[in-house]
Amino acid sequence: MEIQTLNLKIKRHYQKWRHFLEVNGIQHFESSEVDQIEQTFVWIEGQAIAATGSLAGKVLKYIAVDRRYAAEGALFNQVISQLMQAAATNGQYHLFVFTKPQYQASFEYVGFHTLAATSDGVILEAGTPDINSFIKEIPKAKAHQQVAAIVMNANPFTLGHRALVEAASQENDLVYLFIVQAERSLFTFQERWQLVKEGVADLTNVKPVASGDYLISAATFPAYFLKDDQDLGTYQAALDITLFKNQFVPALQIKRRYVGTEPLSKTTNSYNEVMKRLLPPEVKVVEMARKLDQTGQPISATRVRQAILTGDQQSLQALLPTSSYNYIKEHLATLQERMLKIGRK
Repeated sequence: MEIQTLNLKIKRHYQKWRHFLEVNGIQHFESSEVDQIEQTFVWIEGQAIAATGSLAGKVLKYIAVDRRYAAEGALFNQVISQLMQAAATNGQYHLFVFTKPQYQASFEYVGFHTLAATSDGVILEAGTPDINSFIKEIPKAKAHQQVAAIVMNANPFTLGHRALVEAASQENDLVYLFIVQAERSLFTFQERWQLVKEGVADLTNVKPVASGDYLISAATFPAYFLKDDQDLGTYQAALDITLFKNQFVPALQIKRRYVGTEPLSKTTNSYNEVMKRLLPPEVKVVEMARKLDQTGQPISATRVRQAILTGDQQSLQALLPTSSYNYIKEHLATLQERMLKIGRK
């Protein structure tokens, strides 16, 4: 059996690869999934594809083995070994895979460890540094302290974010403020990190923590293996929240998680509902009404980004803490150029 590398930008390669995956039960090929792929391997028997697997940064995806070879497991093991070797060649020794629950044991057999599992999907990791070493680096609470957590993107940090953090600070001994580290926002992680740190500097019991590879935006979870009738938002939210509950809650003694109500986003509101279903009783979900501006409108990062695009200084002042406002005012032209370039509004 021959191993080949496929260039999915070549139409005939892509079509052959996609047909094989569709025959083997994978139906989703959105650009958000496929465009992230860096390398694709296929195993050829005769003129036909017998197996395939792809690498997208730290994530193994679009893995499938022809039914004729699936039962013995040897070809599946070869696919995973090839992908891990390719990742190592790229200097990547820490890998993730998102898959259907029925394949969980197969990935565990080849060295992956389960981080979270739901009825729709499983997330596993292999290599180092793993989640245990990541959590070990986070400062721990003293015994008997009331510990809370907030997870935010802060794109950018607004007065609404500040109100939520301030409330958590007043009601708890220690607040872990996790900042999503994935680079999928108008503001870079370093910009968001700095604005958050400056925005909560006076709250001495609030500890900003970079999310690493774990507390990521749920929208980045691969979902190509779902069936058409499965709810994408629920799958992503449930997996993200289950990972938080399984890995972070016991290690950091977290008893509360704070979120803002979400009148402007159906997706985020749905996420909050899944959180309220999955976190209790171990973790109490504290949902706070969004802070309003002087006109009675909810303060949101979306409104801030719109004001950046139009150069509306008055709105920016009304929506942002001083540290965020000063940074945006100084870098307004750069941010506007960035928005126009990526078409983000």
